[in-house]
Amino acid sequence: MTETTRWLTETEQHAWRSFIRLQEKLVGRLAREVQAESGLSAADYGVLVHLTEVPEGRLPVLELAKAVEWEKSRMSHHINRMAKRGLVVREDCPTDGRVAFVAVTPTGREAIAAAAPCHVEAVRRLFINPLSPAELAMLAQICNLLLEELDKDCA
Repeated sequence: MTETTRWLTETEQHAWRSFIRLQEKLVGRLAREVQAESGLSAADYGVLVHLTEVPEGRLPVLELAKAVEWEKSRMSHHINRMAKRGLVVREDCPTDGRVAFVAVTPTGREAIAAAAPCHVEAVRRLFINPLSPAELAMLAQICNLLLEELDKDCA
């Protein structure tokens, strides 16, 4: 079976490249600002956000990796680095030896609490403020539509 590639039109390519460039610039700028202010990398911040959003402050390693869209090995290496800095700890599952958890430590909670105001201010300045309320609502709608499609791919 021979398939023909449907190349992007000029309009589609422009939209795609604009999105990629926006994503790269925004994520890079946020990462630099938060790291300069708090010492947390974007990866550290993302892991800590996911852990502090659950009441018990811990998640299975594989669930955390899925949440941040990382492979298991990347998550494992990053968790080791964060554990050396006292931000997280690994915990064994008492009922299933095949499952490992990552839990935020008090030091990790302090670090995310200190970094969050800088992060929120940068998000507001770089992402929220330039858009009107209607543009922000439309962007959220578009993102939710695309996320639904991506979630279908994983099912």
